[in-house]
Amino acid sequence: MRPTDRTGLAIVLSLIALSLFDAMGLVIKMLSDRYSPLELSAWRNLFGLLPALIALYLSPAWHTAGRPVYILQWKLALTRGLIVTFAQMCFYTSLTAMAFATASTITYANALFMTAFAVPLLGENVGPVRWAAVLIGFAGVIFVMQPGTDAFSPYAVLPLCAALFYALVGVTARMFDDVVPSPLISLYSAVSALLASSLIALFWGGYTPVQSWTDFGWLVAMGGFGGTAVLFLVASYRMTEQSNLAPFSYFGIPLAFLLGWLFFDEKPWDALFPGAFLIAAGGLMIIWREKRLQAKL
Repeated sequence: MRPTDRTGLAIVLSLIALSLFDAMGLVIKMLSDRYSPLELSAWRNLFGLLPALIALYLSPAWHTAGRPVYILQWKLALTRGLIVTFAQMCFYTSLTAMAFATASTITYANALFMTAFAVPLLGENVGPVRWAAVLIGFAGVIFVMQPGTDAFSPYAVLPLCAALFYALVGVTARMFDDVVPSPLISLYSAVSALLASSLIALFWGGYTPVQSWTDFGWLVAMGGFGGTAVLFLVASYRMTEQSNLAPFSYFGIPLAFLLGWLFFDEKPWDALFPGAFLIAAGGLMIIWREKRLQAKL
């Protein structure tokens, strides 16, 4: 346990972050009939840049290091931003054609992808228990996607691709030197994602004029929700061990179902169950195994 461990507050902040991510998704789905997913990605990254700057300014590690703005692994940091852009494009597009809770639930497969990527990228030894957890989780994804049935939509592949890209972002974060402050890495990625999404949107259909001040307010809120969620997650991970927070990450699945039901009158019971339980079970098995391994060290 860390000397400054504040697990209770960290859990609260992480739950708020998950709620903000779902709120961002709601805004994206609400605006998707007027603006393309590429445009929404660009707007999200633009207005999400401010929380990234705040996170860096509030970082004690950054101030202690002399407030550096250059990192040796800048290519990796910028590449992560490009990966984030692809993840956003996939997830935002899926929200235009799928039930909110269904698309959101499939993205929780990122924990399973992270386990698989840890082998080639980090050289980790993944044992039979964690591979079994990955298989259980992917079985849940198959249940939610329902391939081979009339309920299957090709769009269901998109949130799965988003989960893969988000997993790459998570795994590559562990490839940076320990001396590099995490908020500085996040800022590099945020700027890269902004540039990439803006250019892709510009050359792939252009921008739709913002139709009203109300829409502009929602675009600002969308970026603020996403950027603040990242800020809260960074803060929570600094307060306690990540393994203490991981079991609460699946709070987003029932929350997404509730929000989809309240705002869009969606009730995708058949699509979500039992697949959502298997996805959560696979992720929790991985968390349990990692905590067992840490306890032996």
